[in-house]
Amino acid sequence: MDKRSVLAFILIGIVVVIWLFIASIQRQEPHQTKPQDKKENIQKSNDSQPLKEVEKPYLSFLPDSIKNNPEALKKINEDSLKYSYYYGKFFSKSAYGKNDTITIETDSIIAKISTKGAALIEWQLKGYNMARTKQGMVWPVQLIWWDSSQVYLKLKTTEGKSIDTRDLYFSLDSNTKNYYNLKENDSIVITAQLKIDSTKSITKIFTFYGGKYHFNLDIKFNNLDQVLEKNALTLQNHQLVWSGGLRYQEQNTVDESNEAQAIRSLNKTIKEFDDPYNVDTLTGLVDFAALKVKYFTIAFIPEPLKSYNGNVAFSGYKETNLPEGGIIERFNMAFPLEYNGKDKTQSFKIYIGPLKYEILEEYGLADIINFGWRIIIRPIGEFFMLPIFKLIYKIVPNYGLAIIIFSLIIKLLLYPLSIKQLRSAQRMQLITPEMNRIREEYKDDKQKQQQEIMKMYSQYGINPMGGCLPLLLQLPILYALWAVLSKAIELRQTEFILWIHDLSIPDVILSLPFRIPLLNINQFSGLALLMGITLFLQQKMTITDPRQKSLVYIMPIMFTLMFSNLPSGLNLYYFMFNLMGIVQQVYINKYSKNKLTLDDLKRMPKKEGWFQRKMREAQEIAAAQGRTLPGQNLQSNKPKYQRKKQQPKGKTNKK
Repeated sequence: MDKRSVLAFILIGIVVVIWLFIASIQRQEPHQTKPQDKKENIQKSNDSQPLKEVEKPYLSFLPDSIKNNPEALKKINEDSLKYSYYYGKFFSKSAYGKNDTITIETDSIIAKISTKGAALIEWQLKGYNMARTKQGMVWPVQLIWWDSSQVYLKLKTTEGKSIDTRDLYFSLDSNTKNYYNLKENDSIVITAQLKIDSTKSITKIFTFYGGKYHFNLDIKFNNLDQVLEKNALTLQNHQLVWSGGLRYQEQNTVDESNEAQAIRSLNKTIKEFDDPYNVDTLTGLVDFAALKVKYFTIAFIPEPLKSYNGNVAFSGYKETNLPEGGIIERFNMAFPLEYNGKDKTQSFKIYIGPLKYEILEEYGLADIINFGWRIIIRPIGEFFMLPIFKLIYKIVPNYGLAIIIFSLIIKLLLYPLSIKQLRSAQRMQLITPEMNRIREEYKDDKQKQQQEIMKMYSQYGINPMGGCLPLLLQLPILYALWAVLSKAIELRQTEFILWIHDLSIPDVILSLPFRIPLLNINQFSGLALLMGITLFLQQKMTITDPRQKSLVYIMPIMFTLMFSNLPSGLNLYYFMFNLMGIVQQVYINKYSKNKLTLDDLKRMPKKEGWFQRKMREAQEIAAAQGRTLPGQNLQSNKPKYQRKKQQPKGKTNKK
């Protein structure tokens, strides 16, 4: 921006402040004027004669004390020339107006629309609160940033002017009220119009519904062929815009930034953008486009469905260096609006509400919730884990108890896999002394050592990978479970017992004055500590290999630290899951009637597993070729290879 532009904006600001000050001293009701058919002629007025109201429609909003003051009118007239420069002859008169606010209250939301821009300036959700402040204050969730107006238009005129309707004043129907309270089946239509003249206008029609988190928006272009440039849906001349994303609601801005995304669905294909600096413009049949934070979302749905074949433009930026290492990621979303010179109406359904699965499913927006990899993980979480969890809560309406019961059910469902894993670990414990003997006996010959260990596995019918396979099969289920519990808005601000005041955030029992390097942790979670203790006991009971003894101590410490940043509801699940695993292990080790011995293993029918067969074949091939397998110690075999190379040389010398 050049110096003249900066100076112009400063002068405009000074005039507006003076105008508001005078108006506040002598406030009178504005005269109502009818729309004029005559085009406005914006030019500098004569010092001796005040401007006539018919020539300046915006004068209807000024007090009589200013209307009859030539000097004041002169300055305002100069401003009108500046506005004419910025907005052109079609929109400059709309830069003046009266800023009214319409409030719509339902059982679900409290929304406010400003006539300046005909834009949303507030969207409050009932039944949801922001995170408690350090001073103990609690405020309702307000999803629109305090310094912004949303659902506005960007337009390109035939004069080459770029128009942002947030700067312009819309007029309302004469019967529009300042406040509406809608019950369950009520609805209200609010019409805001930006008039160019008596025949040319842009109209925004808002339709709100009682008990709903959405409203419908119709945008009408009327007789604007000489006003607006022609524009296809693949261009960006005219746009419906939501900028700056949603206001953050949680204490941990880093955690919420990790969940902040821009999402679009084209032809039922979902694409997510996590980095506001790495987004693009996508073209196709748009199902919806959305911006989200951790627990809330704004989504544009073209109406009717499958009627919008164009592009959606995403952009954004980051705010860094906030207190306590905080960060905010803001995304912008723009839908192109088509205009081919003829009257045009384009419609959208706009959802602004919680990321609650049942509600989103009604709108076709369930894909906004990321339950993991869509081929395997998501179906497990969406159609298996989530329904079970919801059913438990209906029976036991306490989310903490529901998580405990849920962990018990999942443990029982995974019992066939976990029992195989535990029995495999038990058999490995039985042969550990024999394995240690082989390692000691062949410590200087690693290849022979591996061959003997494989023979031992075959002799006792043990598959060394037998304990890993059941664990691998459990991983998709456990990851799906993590996705469900970590994103469940039902756990948000839900208390449980003792020190656990919110199942959606860490249950901090100790805060550090510094952050642990690499892990970026400055706190300890009580449930994470309990989870670490149960993990230690599990490792102590199952790991008998001396070479893995360090894992008994390292793994619990690492998991305790890493899990200290996880929601307490998730740590409650892992703690209970580990606790039941310990009970299961104790039962197998001490109270099972089928306690095994080495003799039992020898008498059992032997079946060579796939892994054993492949290892045996690899050992045989390696032995035949006189080489070692990858990972074997070559130093112990080095003299043997040296002797083979020296024999031919000696024979040659004798000859």
